[in-house]
Amino acid sequence: MADALRSDGKIYVVVGVILVILLVLIGYIVKADKKISKLEKRLSNDDINHEV
Repeated sequence: MADALRSDGKIYVVVGVILVILLVLIGYIVKADKKISKLEKRLSNDDINHEV
């Protein structure tokens, strides 16, 4: 199967699609991590303010 894709030049399309999917997933994870970190920081600040 890989030989057929390589001979038709479609292997580059497959690799490109996989790369795009991976980049989107990594971007989503980084964005979600930033949002979660921001919420955790906000929650810890709220906890400190309520304890005082």
